[in-house]
Amino acid sequence: MTGASGPFIHPPSLPPLAENVASVSNRLLRRARPSLKLFTLFVLLLLLLIPLNMIRGVLDERRMRKNEAVRDITASWGGRQVMVGPVLVVPYRYSIPVQRMESIDGRMTQVERIEKAVGQAFFLPERLEVQGDLSPSVLYRGIYEAVVYKGQFTLAGFFARPSFDEWKIPPQDILWDEATVTIAITDLRGVQDALHLTFGGSPLPLIPGSRLPGFQSGILAQVRDKKVFEQDRIPFSMTCALHGSVGVRFAPVGIGNTVRITSSWRDPSFQGAYLPASRKIGADGFEASWAMSYYGRAYPQQWTSQAGSKINEEGGVGESLFGVDLLSLIDQYRNVERSIKYGSLFLLLVFTGFFLFETLGAARIHPFQYLLVGAALCLFYLALLSLSELTAFRWAYLAGAAASTLMISLYCARILQGGRRAFVMAAELILIYGFLYVILQLQDYSLLIGTTGLFAALGVVMFMTRHINWYDPENS
Repeated sequence: MTGASGPFIHPPSLPPLAENVASVSNRLLRRARPSLKLFTLFVLLLLLLIPLNMIRGVLDERRMRKNEAVRDITASWGGRQVMVGPVLVVPYRYSIPVQRMESIDGRMTQVERIEKAVGQAFFLPERLEVQGDLSPSVLYRGIYEAVVYKGQFTLAGFFARPSFDEWKIPPQDILWDEATVTIAITDLRGVQDALHLTFGGSPLPLIPGSRLPGFQSGILAQVRDKKVFEQDRIPFSMTCALHGSVGVRFAPVGIGNTVRITSSWRDPSFQGAYLPASRKIGADGFEASWAMSYYGRAYPQQWTSQAGSKINEEGGVGESLFGVDLLSLIDQYRNVERSIKYGSLFLLLVFTGFFLFETLGAARIHPFQYLLVGAALCLFYLALLSLSELTAFRWAYLAGAAASTLMISLYCARILQGGRRAFVMAAELILIYGFLYVILQLQDYSLLIGTTGLFAALGVVMFMTRHINWYDPENS
């Protein structure tokens, strides 16, 4: 066929087989696109775990620096105080066989001799009553703080007359004039004034030193008057002004023990083997009372050094201590750590929202844009950590969440091509941040609330995607 200007040439056409191959390839690519996108998002989530772990490392470093600052403060003020006693210590002589080599008729022969050694008998009081008042304050080292206190303690009670009958020690071997009364106190740097003990009606000066095996720090008084031990009940009393930090512990050394502690601190944490029999906590502070007998402990009422150090054996005084710590229940580092644990869940929920916009709203979001949004979510935790060191946790959380939400919402207004979609994304972020804050505050029910929220989020996603044909989303 020819025309005015020459022959007419038909454009080349693809063979039928090539057309079918191209159509099938396009169809397969269209069907595989959601799977490829999901795989890409999974890889991005794994990559974003790296900055989350780096922020967790910064958290550990800041916590370590705070602990060092607290140790520096308490090193000069006084640490946690543990008071064990009073304990009456009475020395005595006892006979022991000793093998010696002696010369008999010019020959060295091993002979057995009986020699005297000195042991210690330990007696615990029948009744111990402790009254204590803790006046707390906060000391600062830079931006870090430590809770310290000035304590006023009064110890009173009585000993029964010491008896050596069960050990069959002769009266002439008991060294009454060398008897001492000792109290173990872990940190004597907290003692501010000279201490005195009234024992059997006589005032006795207390000097540094501990006669309790295993306790290096303490005070003791020497009992010079042997007539004191002729009384059936030997009363004692002592008043002690003691600086300390963190908290205080006592040991139930009496057959009957009563301890009453008051303080203006509003957040006490009762610790140890015994909880208070009664407590009252209010805006003005707390008042707690303990009452227990010696049946709950594992060491006896009296023992000797020949039988070993009963008070420090397994199940000894360390496992019977009780008391209170002046620690706030709100620890910003602990809350930040808990919030970081939900970081991967945050990323998953936000990425799910973006993916739904792509699938349902025909928006096109590049993986790099996902990465930038994920970086903004990670920066929230760094902002939360830095701000919580300077202000209350709730204000730090509010500022960090507002900054992250504002940044992502303004970015979404462009990449999602519409202010309405950006508003929906901002609402999702506000809901997620609010949900996390509720979980952090409800410690006992955080697992239940978190599980309920995840069920709700999964239900929303399932509802919104119920009509999507994942093999060919464009024909849904």
